[in-house]
Amino acid sequence: MAEGYRVAILGATGAVGTELMALLEERQFPLTELRLLASPRSAGKTLPFKGQSLTVQPLGDRAFDDIDIVLASAGASVSREWAAKATAAGAVVIDNSSAFRMDPKTPLVVPEVNPQAAAHHQGVIANPNCTTILMAVALWPLHQIQPIQRIVVATYQSASGAGAQAMEEMKQQAQAILDGTEPKTEAFPYPLAFNLFPHNSPLNDNGYCQEEMKMVNETRKIFGEADLRVTATCIRVPVLRAHSEAVNLEFAAPFSPDQARAALVAAPGVKLLEDWEANYFPMPQDASGQDDVLVGRIRSDLSHPNGLELWLCGDQIRKGAALNAVQIAELLVQKQWVKPMATLA
Repeated sequence: MAEGYRVAILGATGAVGTELMALLEERQFPLTELRLLASPRSAGKTLPFKGQSLTVQPLGDRAFDDIDIVLASAGASVSREWAAKATAAGAVVIDNSSAFRMDPKTPLVVPEVNPQAAAHHQGVIANPNCTTILMAVALWPLHQIQPIQRIVVATYQSASGAGAQAMEEMKQQAQAILDGTEPKTEAFPYPLAFNLFPHNSPLNDNGYCQEEMKMVNETRKIFGEADLRVTATCIRVPVLRAHSEAVNLEFAAPFSPDQARAALVAAPGVKLLEDWEANYFPMPQDASGQDDVLVGRIRSDLSHPNGLELWLCGDQIRKGAALNAVQIAELLVQKQWVKPMATLA
């Protein structure tokens, strides 16, 4: 067997799980084994990988034996239950849920922003929330030139953020409405097709929903700025895939749009997309299936001398979830912050 890493995907049959498989193949991650794990109801299914059919295995006490890296995308409750078992078996867990993001001992990593944080893992590395990742990639290059003092963001979040079932539900709702029948709701509390509503995560006592507070707290942790002023309004919109965000930034001194464009053009993971004559700026259809965060409509804030406005779109399933996790795994391999068990002993 060639030297490489044994990787398990926890939640392999979900929208992010299948994207993880595609990215591991597309990016030629150094694998010697890929183990697909899911709930008992999904066990036995087969999924294609590198011309083969891999069988999904059920979670169990021996599921992580001889595994080097676990890419977990099965929800917070599953991660809380199984992450310790995976790390006890010797694996490093890259977790896509909210379970460990704000744990002080767990690095919260966006490789374009704070790759060094991954070196300090104690068995678990957290993948940030999708909207936080997309915003962080776009804002970090600007923050390096002149520290951001305040972020005001409004998100326009697609059905993909709630998984494959939600995407299919929105399709069915659209057809039902066009047919003149009542749309059914299961994944969301209200019909999303031809509609929009504030994010359906639970509301906190401060009036912000959990999704909005994720953006506040996670951005502070990733940037290493505990007092960074951030406010967010998160909205579900009838888009299948890719999230959009309108971002207003406040600096201590003027920050010109041209200076921002120059920084973003040179930044990893960002693509500038602006056609002012055609009034064409990033759209979800442009970002879907793309690795880069698309940024455009950069302009000075007329209401504030030190304000800057920008618009971004990014694929929630790729950079907002699966790609960021795979990039963290690549970072661990490149920096040798994880070593394959086959080479130990």
